[in-house]
Amino acid sequence: MTRHGKNCTAGAVYTYHEKKKDTASSGYGTQSVRLGKDAIKDFDCCCLSLQPCRDPVVTKDGYLYEKEAILQYILHQKTDIAKKMKAYEKQKKALKSEGQLESKSEERERAEKFKQRENNIVSKPINPFTSDKSNDEESQKGSSSSSSSDTGASSSSSALPSFWIPSLTPEAKPTLLKKPSKTVLCPMSGCPLKMSDLISVRFTPLDPSLDRVALLTRQDRYVCAVTKDTLGNSVPCAVLRPSGAVVTMECVEKLIQKDMIDPVTGDELKEKDIIPLQRGGTGFAGSGVDLKAKEARPVMQA
Repeated sequence: MTRHGKNCTAGAVYTYHEKKKDTASSGYGTQSVRLGKDAIKDFDCCCLSLQPCRDPVVTKDGYLYEKEAILQYILHQKTDIAKKMKAYEKQKKALKSEGQLESKSEERERAEKFKQRENNIVSKPINPFTSDKSNDEESQKGSSSSSSSDTGASSSSSALPSFWIPSLTPEAKPTLLKKPSKTVLCPMSGCPLKMSDLISVRFTPLDPSLDRVALLTRQDRYVCAVTKDTLGNSVPCAVLRPSGAVVTMECVEKLIQKDMIDPVTGDELKEKDIIPLQRGGTGFAGSGVDLKAKEARPVMQA
């Protein structure tokens, strides 16, 4: 094919490759990119630190964590919840005191109105000449006091502490805090998480004679505890709750589910004791088995 045929722009069909090239150069339209190996964490890495686990634990949802990292996360969340609860209680007391002040002010206003009504009831005849003068003097005094209060308010409103802070502007309203939840949530699944729910995991190394440093330098580090198949991101795995052993899902379907007995300890198993190990990563790495990342951009419509 000639060069003119490769670069032909007079075709009646707008091809997929031309559309993809124009989309990339225009800045509009959703683009999808296939993730590489570096964008997905290994199956034996912690979901928080993204490093190979020394003392791995797994949740009932199948997310793997380093024991030290997840315990630090739980303690940090508990202290954060305690701080938020303290601020909420402080706000609650302040609102309660403001409500009491408002009720007291309403009672005072009612008492003053009642006194004014009682003072208006008089039994002696009133001299119209003296009463007008006294009323004029009182009105002058009231106007002078109101003008002085207005000037004071204008001066205080003009002297704001900072113009650039939104919370100090005249239109700003105090933000009301909501009552925080006392439950600690899993950073991956968002489900309630307790320290008692963490299950220790025991990986079977490929070569038991190797130390940790030599084991981490290898690409294939662990094998199935029953079939001795090599484990990896492409191999679905599961954790057995009684023993903490990691086996392949193929071994679970073909061997373990027939007798429902843990092959390592010999204990009876239930359906909840077989925990599928989640593959993928965190917010910094691709999660799940979906290997495509999409970037949503604005779309031009005619």
